[in-house]
Amino acid sequence: MVNKVFISDCEGPLSLNDNAFELSGHFIPQGEEFFTRVSHYDDFLVEKIKKQGYHAGDTLKLIAPFLKAYGATNQKIIDFSKENVFLIPGARSTLQLVKSMMPSYIVSTSYQQYIKALCQVTGFSYENTYSTTLDLEKINIQKDSESLKQFKEEIVNGADFKAMDEIFFKKLPMMESGKLIDAVKTVGGEGKKLAVQEILEKNSSLEFMYVGDSITDVEPLRFARENDSLAVAFNGNEYAIREANIAVISPHSIVTSLLADLYYKFGTEYVLEFVDAYSANPQRALTKFQVSIPLLEEFETIFKNKDLPRLELISNDNQEELLRMSMEYRKKVRGEAIGGLG
Repeated sequence: MVNKVFISDCEGPLSLNDNAFELSGHFIPQGEEFFTRVSHYDDFLVEKIKKQGYHAGDTLKLIAPFLKAYGATNQKIIDFSKENVFLIPGARSTLQLVKSMMPSYIVSTSYQQYIKALCQVTGFSYENTYSTTLDLEKINIQKDSESLKQFKEEIVNGADFKAMDEIFFKKLPMMESGKLIDAVKTVGGEGKKLAVQEILEKNSSLEFMYVGDSITDVEPLRFARENDSLAVAFNGNEYAIREANIAVISPHSIVTSLLADLYYKFGTEYVLEFVDAYSANPQRALTKFQVSIPLLEEFETIFKNKDLPRLELISNDNQEELLRMSMEYRKKVRGEAIGGLG
């Protein structure tokens, strides 16, 4: 029997947060605008420029000195994160279910402080998580503070790609702040894929289910799809929809629970058959396939007199429609600002 493993991103599939966006808004004046601009710059470096040595999610490296310049500390980030964990409805139950069945992991680009807070809220084991390491006390950047604040002003006032390149890859590397950027070890893109490979090796597994939603999930979703595993885009953006083989559009993680249960009991092909049948006739699929009775009853209770979640295999024929619907729903569930980020 093939050892099965469940792996999920955090923000999106499990929580409504974008913790780094929220930290920026909390500590930095005009911080949400600042983070959004840096995030779009990050997307451009990854998707268009394909900058060597740069990975999706490295936004969290770039913003670290700015957080520190405006008074953030390790403890303040911990305190803020603990008070601001907002879960997708059903996420706590989903995590409890999957860890009772098979080795289960969270692989997230989020700062470790936020992941620790989420684990405390959900009862999930922090030992089974991978996340971005951040230590703001490690390097003193006090003498850079005024320059960092000036750079922030330039960015929020519309610095173009060339100007941002100058800030992040010419000016900051010459300052103490560059050492802080280098000290932040992100888990995103290729880093997530490496984490997945480590998890599979640790569990002597060749098959897994991966749930993601954004640009930082491109590599692990692609890796899952190309290795006969389940690649699930949960309210995904264009990057996730492009790489996944299953699209979930849902306000509740019961859908993830249902897919994970079928995957654990019957395997990848059975899940793909179920999803194909569900997209044609949800009610018939839910009764025809061997869906757990407690999960079926919970599903029916949650969606009684409500629109059923969308669940489809992604193909060239429906990719654009699914992307449009998923992006609309993503913004509805997580808000326009967070939903629109890469």
